[in-house]
Amino acid sequence: MARLKLEVRPQPSQFWSYGSPLLALLCTVIIGVILFALLGKDPVRGLQVFFWEPIRNAYAWGELVVKATPLLLIALGLAVCFRSNVWNIGAEGQYILGAIAASGVALLADKTTGAWIIPSLLLAGILGGMAWASLTALLRDRFNANEILVSLMLVYVAVQVLSYLVFGPWKDPNGYNFPQTKSFELATRIPRLFEGSRVSISVLFALLGAAGIWVFLFRTRAGFALQVGGLAPAAARYAGFSSRRALWTALMISGGMAGLAGALEVAGPIGQLTPYVPAGYGFAAIIVAYVGRLHPVGMVFSALLMSMFYIGGELAQSRLGLPKSLTGVFQGLLLFSLLACDTLVNYRLRWISTTSKSLALGARS
Repeated sequence: MARLKLEVRPQPSQFWSYGSPLLALLCTVIIGVILFALLGKDPVRGLQVFFWEPIRNAYAWGELVVKATPLLLIALGLAVCFRSNVWNIGAEGQYILGAIAASGVALLADKTTGAWIIPSLLLAGILGGMAWASLTALLRDRFNANEILVSLMLVYVAVQVLSYLVFGPWKDPNGYNFPQTKSFELATRIPRLFEGSRVSISVLFALLGAAGIWVFLFRTRAGFALQVGGLAPAAARYAGFSSRRALWTALMISGGMAGLAGALEVAGPIGQLTPYVPAGYGFAAIIVAYVGRLHPVGMVFSALLMSMFYIGGELAQSRLGLPKSLTGVFQGLLLFSLLACDTLVNYRLRWISTTSKSLALGARS
């Protein structure tokens, strides 16, 4: 007889460090096929809707990029936090506050407003996200509060602030009683890259952000200090790196990136502030960050993959009659598959023959 055994590797596997996300994606696809079959749907059609329809033509690619942009921006900021051992789980709240702050500036515009309003509302979004993240940093710094709980609870506070504004003082009086602001003036709208497409210059901000985070993490002393503090806090203290500075820096960068994503979203594809701005991007970006191995280049591809899940979920709802929650199911499957496959980085599977093992023990005795 034989059995499988997990053995500790002498050193982490470089191959599985990069191969694990691909194996996790394959496991997600296999489980997805089983799920479609259990739901009484054609698995081939289901996979086509999830993995082919979002990339079938140029317009589909444009929509994929539109959804991937906020995911990438938020994930980049989260990667800085996670590499610093700061567990910011509330990027969704920082994203919402960025959208609110940017909307406050956009609502000041009128027909005569010039193009200066766009940098102003983007700056407002960044500052809004940073201000919301600073609450977590302050409570962690001064009172040693758990940043996971604080940042997560602040998400629900942000949702209530958003609801108050769109149901109350910012509600459009000519909006047929819908809880939303008036549509923003054209001067506040983020310019588009191509005619007939919703892809805007937001994607350039995301790519520049990826390049900037790469330089910060791997080519600056401050980025090195953050990563050392996350991997070896004792070594960081010995080297004279400030844990307080690392905490504030990581959360300010993360909050600013999430706030920028919120500002670009309301001033871009949405064009107004609504209760549906919180689309779960802040939580999905956590998966994007880990599937991308907390590396800016990896997160570009994982953001596109997560965007595919969002669009595939919407198409499965309209074309296959499946519930909208299927998007979350695929996101969760990918995360748990990744966590399982990451075992192969530090462990390896070996077939152990119980017969030969018994013979070896008998020979020794």
